[in-house]
Amino acid sequence: MASFAHFALEPEQVSQAVSHATVEEIWYVVGGSGRMWRGQGTREEVTELAPGVCLTIPLGTAFQFRAGADGLAVVAVTTPPWPGAGEEASPTAGHW
Repeated sequence: MASFAHFALEPEQVSQAVSHATVEEIWYVVGGSGRMWRGQGTREEVTELAPGVCLTIPLGTAFQFRAGADGLAVVAVTTPPWPGAGEEASPTAGHW
């Protein structure tokens, strides 16, 4: 079982940095551009986002993303399914 979502950010919008308590994510960029920062322990990585890019966010990974000049549109799958309201996404220190 999994959950599926579509979301979009306005041009130059920056997300809150978070990490998840129980779900892993798979992202597929469908429009716009941007960048994704992911960090776990001492490892950090910034990935350029453009249509066709697919990436994963393993459990416990802190992440933050920002849209480019044209905004950003993504479809994402979480496994297991998103648990609903609660403490799933915990704010954390971010890159931007």
